[in-house]
Amino acid sequence: MHQQSRRLYGRRRLVHALRARGYCINPKRVHRLMREEGLRGVRKGRFVPRTTDSDHRRAIAPNVLSRRFGVDAAVAAWVSDITYVATREGWLYLAVIIALTTRQVLGYSLSDRMPDELVLNALRNACHLEPPPPGTLFYSDRGSQYASDDFGAAIGALGMVASMSRKGNCWDNAVSESFFATLKAEEAIEPYETKQGAHSAIAQYIHGFYNWSAYCHTSLCH
Repeated sequence: MHQQSRRLYGRRRLVHALRARGYCINPKRVHRLMREEGLRGVRKGRFVPRTTDSDHRRAIAPNVLSRRFGVDAAVAAWVSDITYVATREGWLYLAVIIALTTRQVLGYSLSDRMPDELVLNALRNACHLEPPPPGTLFYSDRGSQYASDDFGAAIGALGMVASMSRKGNCWDNAVSESFFATLKAEEAIEPYETKQGAHSAIAQYIHGFYNWSAYCHTSLCH
């Protein structure tokens, strides 16, 4: 029943569900069995970190991409964003860069914090895999990391053009949000035991599964 609830049910909800199916069971027994099996429910209202700080005075680029997110879009673009990943040793922050036409993750970076270097490392990794053609749009939200002087200089040196979403409009980041939703539904379902384990599992998921699936899907679309 815990599996059927997508691992969301804690002790109280499991007791109610079991009793609804005719099982006469004590909450203490459910608690003991859950502890023995290592089962945990997802707590509502728990703290989640904030990944976008748009309250800054750094330079903001116009929304050049303007939601042209189709894989057959005429404009060449890379899309980037940051999310959080839970581990039992604390939070990790994941920055990704996704190619608009293939939906593949070109580069990513994981860190305990969210300095400007987080997105710079993701950019370096992406360029190592696939140098961008001149004029490629680099699309992100208005987070301070993407608006830093160092990051602006880095994409400028690559011949890329900065493009940023409108303030407070989550639909402008649909491509990256879609990837994060898939990651957390298929891989980062529950907190990782260790940060090192999260690094290994996410690398294997991106390189061993997600990018291949994205390649097959966009190949069929074309």
